[in-house]
Amino acid sequence: MKKEDGAVSLEPLPVLSSLRGKTFVIKYGGSIMKNEEAKNAFLNDVAMMREYGVNIVIVHGGGPLISKWLNKTGIESKFINGLRVTDENVMEIVQMVLCGMVNKDIALNLSLRGLDAIGLSGIDSNLIEARKKYVYNNGEKIDIGFVGEVTNVNETILVNLIKAGEVPVVSPVGYDREGNKYNINADYAASFISSAINADKLIILTDVEGVYKDINDKNSLISYLTLDMIDNYIKEGIISGGMIPKMECCREAIKNGTNKVHLIDGRKEHCLINDIFNNNGTIIEEKGGEEQCQKAI
Repeated sequence: MKKEDGAVSLEPLPVLSSLRGKTFVIKYGGSIMKNEEAKNAFLNDVAMMREYGVNIVIVHGGGPLISKWLNKTGIESKFINGLRVTDENVMEIVQMVLCGMVNKDIALNLSLRGLDAIGLSGIDSNLIEARKKYVYNNGEKIDIGFVGEVTNVNETILVNLIKAGEVPVVSPVGYDREGNKYNINADYAASFISSAINADKLIILTDVEGVYKDINDKNSLISYLTLDMIDNYIKEGIISGGMIPKMECCREAIKNGTNKVHLIDGRKEHCLINDIFNNNGTIIEEKGGEEQCQKAI
């Protein structure tokens, strides 16, 4: 394996051969979408992994682009507890951006790299069924509009696409039986999808290198967590703020069928391939010893 300017070369990589037939769900979004070099490196990594027979499902976000288009149309972006308040007008923009612009751009760029990629939203083939989500602030129940939480995933459609050699690219817009459409947090959508198809690994691309004991100390990166460790760190206040819902999302993924979760820095070029070789970021499993995090899957 050669490296030029810190990037992994697209040469035969024997380690990847051992991953043939494994299924990875990747949550893609955040800063990596805005960085063209990192974006292209990510797409190239996916193409390489598919060449070696790794099954890939991509679940994407698109928050910054939604905010951009809301601003263009004169609609203010409002958030409560980190969730976008989504009325009917906002939902139209959400659907336009997630199901149209972002989703089809990813599918196109993967197809241009020789992959059979297909863009889907959660409302296609009953993929993501949801219900209305409320938030609570000081005991007060707050209606934030068409924001949903996943209640069911039609795993059959994804499994069939994977068996056909396709790369499903999923936008996190769900539906309910009354025909309402919902904006769903991409982390949670990826978690539910990963569990539904019993993925070998859920990879969440983040804007940091992983989970830190002290966010101000880059040397305090936690390389390995079990579910018990997550609970203890939350009680101790080591895991706090916006990292708590992300950890809860990872915990639910593992409890419901995902084998392993990796949080890695999506801003770094070739983050996916480097993760396979180096186990970068934070690895989360149900239980086990520190030595287990050295085993690549």
